[in-house]
Amino acid sequence: MAKKRILILNGSHSEIPLIESAKSLNFHVITTGNLPNLPGHRFADEYHSADFSDEQKILELAKELKIDAICSCANDFGAITAAYVAEKLNLPGHDSFEKTLLVHHKDLFKNYALDIDFPTPFAQGFDNKSNALSSEENFQYPLIIKPVDLTGGKGISTIHKADGFSNAIEKAFSFSRAGRIVVEEFFIGTQHSFSAFIVNQSLVFHFSDNEYSFKNPYLVSTSSAPSSNIDKFREQLVIVAEQFAKSLHLVDGVLHFQYLASDDEFKIIEITRRCSGDLYPLPVDFSSDVDWASWIVRAESGLDCMGFPDTRQSGYCGRHCLMAASNGRLKSIQISDEIRNNIFKEYNWWKEGDLVENYLMQKFGVLLLKFSSLSEMQDKIDNIHQLVKVELI
Repeated sequence: MAKKRILILNGSHSEIPLIESAKSLNFHVITTGNLPNLPGHRFADEYHSADFSDEQKILELAKELKIDAICSCANDFGAITAAYVAEKLNLPGHDSFEKTLLVHHKDLFKNYALDIDFPTPFAQGFDNKSNALSSEENFQYPLIIKPVDLTGGKGISTIHKADGFSNAIEKAFSFSRAGRIVVEEFFIGTQHSFSAFIVNQSLVFHFSDNEYSFKNPYLVSTSSAPSSNIDKFREQLVIVAEQFAKSLHLVDGVLHFQYLASDDEFKIIEITRRCSGDLYPLPVDFSSDVDWASWIVRAESGLDCMGFPDTRQSGYCGRHCLMAASNGRLKSIQISDEIRNNIFKEYNWWKEGDLVENYLMQKFGVLLLKFSSLSEMQDKIDNIHQLVKVELI
């Protein structure tokens, strides 16, 4: 009997767990994307070149390949394309295209969230530059202004006074593919994530962590788990996740929040329904004894998720992405003996002499870390850039 065919919408390092999990579920795995040299493609059975953000092109490819399932990648455009193709081909495992846009486009999400009294900072979306420029009096500084459809800091500005407002509006519009932006009141707090798995719109598992940035304040480069405030906010986060899932009648699968927290409250700033990047499933696996990527693939291919294991997050772990502090050429990665024994898995795709042309975005590897205690984790994460150094020629 021929294997069922699944299309996974990229082949970067972030998709490797999804690709391996799909193969373990006995799928014939096909990857796509317009960068054929990405490391994940070699783990697949087939690769076909196509831009995964091009919904129509991926639909044509999916028809040509006669796929049985489609799985988003670790990118919002992938989640949107997967929902579009699934809806057109009547494939299971995905929310409607309309709901997926609501979740992943920042203006649609903010409008909906504020309508249902969801804990998120006050924000307004704009599709007209003039209206955006005349809206300043609606907000209290500081503000964060961003395109509705991009991640990783592209087109984002944080401003603390009026003289930066118009430039931030111009910048956000210049980056947005959809031609829409969000102006949001900036909530000051520490950054965290909360990844839940929902079955029949009820939460059956969750994982939390702390998130840290290096030179790019909008790009997560390091994490540690569990979140330092999860005991304080767990009950509220679970309630909010289930309320959101039920309000939209979401299908089974991952529901990921990124939130900011102060001493006494939290605000959810982003939400996704896809696998998070930079090998995010591996710390989840390590701390919870659950094959996170496998359950994401199961859900997105429409398989039964009722058997999700009864397990909880425990222990201390993290991730650290290898990034340079400036542009140049890579010389070496220096890892201190003090942290080497904490590395339980390491992925590298760099070589000496590689060009660093965008140090704010480029990553050259991921270290998966384990710790014996909370104090050890806090100390080593706080000093991670002294313990792991990316050296340039």
